[in-house]
Amino acid sequence: MHSRRTFIKQGVLSAASLGTLASAVSCAQPSPSKSKGKKPIVISTWDFGVAANQAAWEVLGKNGRALDAVEQGVKVAEADLSNHTVGKGGYPDRDGHVTLDACIMDEFGNCGSVAAMEHIAHPISVARLVMEKTPHVMLVGEGAMQFALESGFQKDNLLTPEADKAWKEWLKEKKYEPVMNIENKSFATDRLPGNQYNHDTIGMLALDANGNLSGACTTSGMAFKMHGRVGDSPIIGAGLYVDNEIGGATSTGVGEEVIRTVGSFLVVELMRQGYSPEDACKEAVLRIVKKKPEIAKDIQVGFLALNKQGEYGSYALQDGFTFAVCDTEKQDLIEKGKFHYKSETAK
Repeated sequence: MHSRRTFIKQGVLSAASLGTLASAVSCAQPSPSKSKGKKPIVISTWDFGVAANQAAWEVLGKNGRALDAVEQGVKVAEADLSNHTVGKGGYPDRDGHVTLDACIMDEFGNCGSVAAMEHIAHPISVARLVMEKTPHVMLVGEGAMQFALESGFQKDNLLTPEADKAWKEWLKEKKYEPVMNIENKSFATDRLPGNQYNHDTIGMLALDANGNLSGACTTSGMAFKMHGRVGDSPIIGAGLYVDNEIGGATSTGVGEEVIRTVGSFLVVELMRQGYSPEDACKEAVLRIVKKKPEIAKDIQVGFLALNKQGEYGSYALQDGFTFAVCDTEKQDLIEKGKFHYKSETAK
């Protein structure tokens, strides 16, 4: 395995040396136009994807590999203590445990995942090591943490004071009422911390200068979920899927419904059949509506896709889903995804 990885790495570096980016490799010139056929490009879910994209661009703008870009990008969200849906700032489960999920997938179809992992602040990096250093795809719970510690990661207390306060507030009534689109700043409200229940993640897709795709997805899962609950985010084919011949897709929202439709794999397969990224995302959303119409009206699920040509698109169950885009012409761009239902929380 080591020799194969070395061979692949040398091949990627050789390909990178054959061509250089144009001088305008920074995202310094914003453009309102939708990207069509541009590379490199990185897209990610929600408003907080902007900062994550900028970190990813530090890799892509230097002819770096898409896999390195998505790992570095989503680590920004994992480290953001104000983000209560991802990483160390995430809200705990109903027993007060912060458990994290993540997965990553590269251009060769390799993938790695961790789920329900405690005490490790960057699950995406552990997921990458699962992919590169083990014969497995997924490690969970105590096994995932053990592997992380043996690999040199430091044990950390992930329950922040703010999250602890929110959990204790929730314990007073022990009700779970998800607030849709809480990650979208334009939908934010002045709710008490204990009522800011959420169910979202950051999913990121990147196409590098060599035309290769990779993706990453990381989350702390539903706030105050049952201990041991795992959603779609760390499941290859549900929360994330990449096929370097076609494109990649990721999801956000209530993971149970994404798992039931194997949503991200479905989006990629629809693109294989000729659907545009947006139309493929829309069809995946409509599958959820068809299977669970009584549930679909009250939850949020959004899909985001990027094809091999650098075209992107999204579609969500409810109004309010946003995603961030960065390429050679855009920086800090937030786009609003199309949707099936008009959310009551929309403003």
